[in-house]
Amino acid sequence: MEEKLMSKKKPAFPVNQILNDYLAKHRRNIKIPIFYDDLLRFQGSIVVYDKHDEDTLWVRTYYSEYDRSEIDLSLKKVYTILHSNGNEDIIQHLNVDAIDYCTFGNSKPFRIKIRNILNDNYTYFYVKKTDASRIYGLELEHILSPNNLNFLVYKDTLIEEHIAGIPGDVFIKEMLPYCTENEKSQIAKEFVKFNERCMLRLLGDMRSYNYVIIPTHDFDHVVYKIQAIDFDQQAYEGKFRVYLPQYFKENIEMVNLVSNRLQDASINQYKLEERSMVAKRILNSEDRLDELINCMVNDTISTPDNIKLLKNQVYEFAHDLEFLKCKNMGEILQTALDFVKRNFEDVRVI
Repeated sequence: MEEKLMSKKKPAFPVNQILNDYLAKHRRNIKIPIFYDDLLRFQGSIVVYDKHDEDTLWVRTYYSEYDRSEIDLSLKKVYTILHSNGNEDIIQHLNVDAIDYCTFGNSKPFRIKIRNILNDNYTYFYVKKTDASRIYGLELEHILSPNNLNFLVYKDTLIEEHIAGIPGDVFIKEMLPYCTENEKSQIAKEFVKFNERCMLRLLGDMRSYNYVIIPTHDFDHVVYKIQAIDFDQQAYEGKFRVYLPQYFKENIEMVNLVSNRLQDASINQYKLEERSMVAKRILNSEDRLDELINCMVNDTISTPDNIKLLKNQVYEFAHDLEFLKCKNMGEILQTALDFVKRNFEDVRVI
């Protein structure tokens, strides 16, 4: 199914000057003391296994003594820039427990585990190669979703804060079968909303391992939310179905949950609720969103064939002639968000 739905490999797109200026204005573009390529100097690695002794597709790297000392200090400084505005007083209390390298997927990220030696609390961040698609995806998630994202860009290196949660594929396999009936209904509702949100902002490839389930205890029950964690496929593919998580076979259990738990009237209600929330976020962050969309309109983040295919398929879905006038992915997204905002404002007027 995915071979037909997705391109075999999406290229990385460079950050142009307009996007670079946008990132600098919003304090995303900050000088950091280490680059992605520096971490590639590892001398060897060992496989990282999960609790079931299965290969995680991550490897734990090791470096020469000289390189490790220099890299550790630089990674601690990156942590302070990401979390405490560069205050280096805390560096003496930090330890780099692990530098893991992912052998799977497009971005080939490094995952850094940082531990506070005073209390053994730890967190992660990721070091990746810069890709304009990923940056647009992160910014759109920050603006249009309920989630605030923390990331930094410097030249060809991208630093991303870890998004905590249970990987979707793990949750579906190990936890979903043991959820209560009410919890399953609530998860079905959240998947409908997540599906709608991805479609509206053209975030593609939301297979189960590209999002997390976040459980929160609220009085006497658990509330579940779904959050994307991979933003490589922002507004690139031409097939409209790529932007709907329901069409990936890895999500079949979630799709079945929706079919079995929700009536059509409820599904439509939850779609409308999500569109209304996205519209409110558009209106509340209009200036920043306009700046970001202007960057996308003046950027190349897809192919002419993909652009032509997508604008025609979105037109068939929305029946808005404005989509057929679009010349690039930025204009398609702009038209989609204008469509959402316009319909929301029309309802409010009525």
